[in-house]
Amino acid sequence: MLSSIIAGAIIGLIAGALTSSDDRRGCLGNIILGLAGSWIGQLLFGDWGPQFAGMALVPSVFGAVLLVALFGRRNS
Repeated sequence: MLSSIIAGAIIGLIAGALTSSDDRRGCLGNIILGLAGSWIGQLLFGDWGPQFAGMALVPSVFGAVLLVALFGRRNS
């Protein structure tokens, strides 16, 4: 359980850094983004690549980046 939370936080941080979003999600937001991104990414892209805490890291990051792109705030 704790390893899943840590993996979700790391995945959320990586997705935020890759998209260079200025959203202020905080730790809880990164965890939720990482866990949801992991679920969506593995659903869409499969479970290939290195795994941590039962999550395939590469598809999980792709899913989290997709979520940031879809639901990120626009500062226009």
